[in-house]
Amino acid sequence: MKRAAAHVAILLVVWTFSSSLRSHAADDSLQQEAQWALADDARIAETMRSGLTEQGLDPAKLAAALASLGEMMQANEADRLDMFMEASVAALPKLADKLQQIERSPGAIGDDPFIAFAPSVRDQARLWAGRALVRVRLFDEALPLMQSLDPIDVVAPAELLFYRGACYHALLKKDEAIEDLTALLQRKEQIPQRFTRTAELMLADIEPLKEDSLDEIARLMNDVSRRLDLGRSGDPVVEREQQIIDKLDKMIEKMEEQQKQQQQQMQQAQSGSQGGSQSKAMEDSQIAGGSGPGDIDRKKLGDRDGWGNLPPAQRQEALQKISQDLPTHYREAIEAYFRKLATEKR
Repeated sequence: MKRAAAHVAILLVVWTFSSSLRSHAADDSLQQEAQWALADDARIAETMRSGLTEQGLDPAKLAAALASLGEMMQANEADRLDMFMEASVAALPKLADKLQQIERSPGAIGDDPFIAFAPSVRDQARLWAGRALVRVRLFDEALPLMQSLDPIDVVAPAELLFYRGACYHALLKKDEAIEDLTALLQRKEQIPQRFTRTAELMLADIEPLKEDSLDEIARLMNDVSRRLDLGRSGDPVVEREQQIIDKLDKMIEKMEEQQKQQQQQMQQAQSGSQGGSQSKAMEDSQIAGGSGPGDIDRKKLGDRDGWGNLPPAQRQEALQKISQDLPTHYREAIEAYFRKLATEKR
């Protein structure tokens, strides 16, 4: 009886898949502008069938997995990716072990844990794990799992574009974030509303981002804070901190150059003046607190010394140069970052 039911399930999957191929032609003619398509139940079932077959699963277990998937689809009590993974792990105990390890210790995922599985199974597992990691803000661990995936190869292409786009957004990879989120919104009428609204917000947030701007520096500081909150203190954090310092230095140098140009213009306007009066005008035109050249001594990041442990006078001087004529919240963000580094040191 069970074998007959399994055969019926397979026949239904094949029939639905063949009929869906005919309907796709009409759908594509209506939405040719979209670069990807949502996966219907037939495509999901076919992906499972091909993946488990390539994995070497015996026919009885394959039929049971497909029947389980069909029942979950009919009940419609979970998202399609979860359905796929639930039916797959019942047939593949090793896959179940890998997913349980990730759930227990998401931060210790290491290299690709799904490399031993067939491509169709591996791609869905990578997406499932990547999604789980994004949900706990482990963007650095999530991105390598999802980065090479193609929407056409996964059963939840909208989730791939959304969660990978969220990774790119969090890690300040502007071009990649815009590409994924824009592609996601090509199907905005068909995807969950929470995806649409959040993707639109992320796009509006990252599109104005300019390299070496104070906005970018503030975001880098937030990223370092996130990493520290998650217990990360290795090379990636040190590199981010050095990047922040370099960008702050560059910003100070740029502002000093602008100040010099202003001084030169004032000198030209006061060409009739000589000696002491000219020197006094130059001093008055300098940025507040900037009696020296404006260079800030760097500390060794590896020892957790840095801008967070600068003497108050030097830190105040740097902040005055950076935040002059800019909104107050930028200065507050920078000061908060310095305080966090000083706290980490102690």
